[in-house]
Amino acid sequence: MTEEREDPEVAAWRGLLVAHSRLVPAIERDLRASGQVNLSWYDVLLELNAAPGRRLRMSELGERAVLSRTRVSRVVDELTAAGLAERQADEADGRSSFAVLTPAGKNALRRAWPVYREAIRRRLGAHLTAQQCRQLARLLEQATAGAESGISAKAGR
Repeated sequence: MTEEREDPEVAAWRGLLVAHSRLVPAIERDLRASGQVNLSWYDVLLELNAAPGRRLRMSELGERAVLSRTRVSRVVDELTAAGLAERQADEADGRSSFAVLTPAGKNALRRAWPVYREAIRRRLGAHLTAQQCRQLARLLEQATAGAESGISAKAGR
C-alpha cells in the first residue's frame, strides 16, 4: 500500500478521481440551487449547440458527451420531453436519428452558462492560478489523448 502512495502515476490517478468526485457534484449542486438544468443536460445541450446546424447523430453525441452512450440517449429523451431538444429521423439512414437543439434548449444553455462559469471559478479557479489552470488543462488533454489512441506517449518524451 505504501508503494502505491509513492507511485506518481497512481497518485495522479487518485487525485483525478478525487477531484472529479468532489467537483462535479459541487457544480451540480450550484446549478440546481439556481434553478438551472442539471449538469448532464448542460453537457448534451453544449455539444448540440457547438455542432453544425445545432444537431448531431445520436452516435456522434454519444462520442462527444462526457456521459455513457446509454445515458446520452436517456438525457436526449428527457430534454425532448422538456422541449429543449428533439429527435429527428435520419432520412438517409433509417436506423439512426439526430438530436437537435431547440430554441428553448439554446435559451436554457444561455441561462445556465453564467452559473456554470461562476461555479467553475469558485470550485476550481479560486484554488489555482491561471497558469496552473492552463497547465492542468494541457496535462489532462495529454493524458486523454494517450488513452484515446491507446498508445503510450511516454516513450517519446
